[in-house]
Amino acid sequence: METPVAGGQRASLSDYLAAERTLLAWIRTGLALMGFGFVVARFGLFLQQLEFLQHAPTASSYGLSLWFGTALIAAGVMVNAFAGWRHIRLVHELDQGLTAHSRSSIQAVAIAFFLALVGLAVAIYLVSIRTSTHPQVGNNKEVSMTSGNDKGIINVPSNHSVDETVAKLKGILEDKGVTLFALVDHSGEAENAGLKMLATKLLIFGSPKAGTPIMQATPSAAIDLPLKILVREDSNGKTWISYNSPAYLQERHGFPQELLANIAVVGTLATKASE
Repeated sequence: METPVAGGQRASLSDYLAAERTLLAWIRTGLALMGFGFVVARFGLFLQQLEFLQHAPTASSYGLSLWFGTALIAAGVMVNAFAGWRHIRLVHELDQGLTAHSRSSIQAVAIAFFLALVGLAVAIYLVSIRTSTHPQVGNNKEVSMTSGNDKGIINVPSNHSVDETVAKLKGILEDKGVTLFALVDHSGEAENAGLKMLATKLLIFGSPKAGTPIMQATPSAAIDLPLKILVREDSNGKTWISYNSPAYLQERHGFPQELLANIAVVGTLATKASE
């Protein structure tokens, strides 16, 4: 049996049990931070999947949720590490009979302020998402009305001519590093054949890194890949951007839900080109 160090009285069993309960409480706090951080990190993906299921073009970026979630997970790891270190130190002091001085609450106060700042940042982030997506409500209604008996085709009105819209799309594809495989000028070919046709052009584009996993999972998807965007002029001189809904393609070919994000870029491209 160990003997207490001279000059100090060894702590009682209740002191050790209290220290252990404190350690477990901090561990629960750290695990809660990490679990909540994971939920926040996946929140952006949840919003994107929700938009895809609603056949809505994705124009918002939800990347900040990943950073908020990562910060919370990192905080949880640090809390557990610090709690373990502090417990070892406390037990050592109890063994030495050093129990007279009070314990600091700096750790708890620091976590409280940290969570308050993260909560404020997340609230501002959610408000900014609501503000950025609100103006698109009317546009989404117009898209839904012109989709044509829900055949999986989404039509987005463009504020530019066919040629200007095509030029914008080509520039966006180039900036994003997406390969433009072909540009089919249907109206131009019709004119060469002596036929009349309103301006109609088809862009065929994609990325092997994104499309290959889908075709490996369901080979029939190759009939709809690479992705396509149709830019056309109607009889009133209005320009329209049309593309296959990613959710429709997923339902048609049955590839895994997690691969839906691989082709979701088409909605963002169409929205940016129409602005």
